[in-house]
Amino acid sequence: MSVVKINVLTVPAEMRETLEKRFAARAGVVSSEDGFEWFELLRPTGGTDQYFVYTRWRSEEDFERWVNSKAFTQGHAQHAAGGPAARHSELWSFEVLQSEGPRARASTT
Repeated sequence: MSVVKINVLTVPAEMRETLEKRFAARAGVVSSEDGFEWFELLRPTGGTDQYFVYTRWRSEEDFERWVNSKAFTQGHAQHAAGGPAARHSELWSFEVLQSEGPRARASTT
């Protein structure tokens, strides 16, 4: 059963561009990890200041291996060097119970 991790980042308006550039600079890093299934960076609309970093993994163990990897540390080095772009973060965790879409349909036929 796949798992979804959503890192909710509260980002002040003056740091939005910084956050987006940091993610763009490390695009593709996570996609080579074993067990990785999906990534999306969701920009807030409608007056909120919370970005969602959505990742989907084959298992909890795959996600934990990523978090404890050298690639994860290197990917987050900009945060250490330039300070945080977000003023708060919170990790939400889910198990995928049902999925629809082109990818889901292809796997069931």
